[in-house]
Amino acid sequence: MSENHPWTDWMGRRETVSDIVSPGPARALAAALDRDPDGIADGDALPLPWHWLYGLQMARQSSLGADGHPQRGGFLPPVPQPHRMWAGSRIAAHRPLRIGQAVRRTSTIDAIKARDGRSGRLVFVTVHHAWHAGDTLEPALEEWQDIVYRDAPPPGEATPAGDVAPANARWSRTVHPDPVLLMRYSALTFNGHRIHYDLPYAMQVEGYPGLVVHGPLAATLLLDALRRERPDGVEQSFAFKGARPLICGRPFALHGGDDVNGALALWATDDEGRLAMQASVQFAVR
Repeated sequence: MSENHPWTDWMGRRETVSDIVSPGPARALAAALDRDPDGIADGDALPLPWHWLYGLQMARQSSLGADGHPQRGGFLPPVPQPHRMWAGSRIAAHRPLRIGQAVRRTSTIDAIKARDGRSGRLVFVTVHHAWHAGDTLEPALEEWQDIVYRDAPPPGEATPAGDVAPANARWSRTVHPDPVLLMRYSALTFNGHRIHYDLPYAMQVEGYPGLVVHGPLAATLLLDALRRERPDGVEQSFAFKGARPLICGRPFALHGGDDVNGALALWATDDEGRLAMQASVQFAVR
C-alpha cells in the first residue's frame, strides 16, 4: 500500500544540462543497431529515443555507488532500497531534435511514491525532462521517466512468471543480445550500472540469472524494428514499460500489432514467450 515518504524536499528539484547533438554518438548507435553510420548527417532529425545519448550525467568516478550508479542524495532522493531500474517512459515529440543543434535538458522531479510490493518496499520516482533546441522557449521534446527502487530479492527467489504476451502480432523480429551489444550501449549512454557488464555482480548481488539487457536498449530496438517495417512513419509519441528482465545470451522477440488510427502497440517477449516490455507509438498525421 502507498504511504507518505520522507523525501518532500526533493519534490520539484530541478537541474539543467546543455549539450550539442553531435553526429558521433548517433553514428555509433546506428552502427550498434546494424545500420549504416555514414547515413547520419548534420541537420538530420534525431530518431526517437536517441536523445538518450545526449545530456548525460557526467558523475565523477569517486561519486559512484557500489552498483555503478551515481550516489543518491544529489538530484535524486536518497532512497534506501538498493536496486534501481528504469521502469519506463512516456515521450512526446513536439518537434524533432536535429544533428548539430545546441540543446538543453531541464529535469524536474515530478512525483515520489512508495508502496509495498511482492518482494518488499518499492519507491517510484518520476522525472520530467524538457528538451529545448537553441533558445526556444517551448520544448521540442518532453519525457516523463519512471525510476523504481526495490529491496534485494530473497536468496533463490524465482523471477515472477509475468503476463502472457498478446498473440496478434503483425510482424516480429528476433534479437540475439550478446555482451558486446550491451557494452556498446552502456558506453554510448555512460551507464555504469554493473548488471549490464559484471556477471558475478548481476547474479550474486542483484539476483539475476545473467547480464541484463538495458530497458532503454530494448525500447530503442523496438522502435528501430518498427522503422524497418514503417520507414516513412514519423513518431509523435512513444511510451514503454518494462514487465520482465531480458537476459543477455537468451534471444528475445520484438513485435508490432495493428495500426489503429495512427496508434500502434509494440511489445517484446523473452525466450520463454513471456511479456517483457509493453510499448505504444503514435504517428504524426501528414
